[in-house]
Amino acid sequence: MNKGIEHYKKTDVNTSSQGKLVVMLYDGAIKFLETALAAVGDKHKIDTVHNNIVKAQDIIVELLASLNYDAGDIANRLAAIYTYMNKRLLEANVKKEREPIVEVIGYMKELKDAWSKAAESVSVPERPATPALSAGKVNITG
Repeated sequence: MNKGIEHYKKTDVNTSSQGKLVVMLYDGAIKFLETALAAVGDKHKIDTVHNNIVKAQDIIVELLASLNYDAGDIANRLAAIYTYMNKRLLEANVKKEREPIVEVIGYMKELKDAWSKAAESVSVPERPATPALSAGKVNITG
């Protein structure tokens, strides 16, 4: 059964439009950060906090690497936001604090909503996943 679910998720990622892939990345990062947030403060779950923050940071790095700087100033603005979020997550991971995680979840949800609306309003031909996703470097499913 799990093999079927994994195959579906892989097929979904490999056949999604670029906008949908970005939304999926945001969803994955939010999920990981919410898991980390739930574990903050429990000294028996320090590894859970660390591992989930690192997974979210991996997604942010993928988002940063996939920016199209030919598209104009928006790419520079997104790069600054992604860099800031990564810095805040580093702080959260070192100090095991909730506030930076909550802050980044808020930014992620705002950006996800914007990308969702953009993906819905623009009809873009389907295209394969980014190289890092196709190669399995970024795991958005846990």
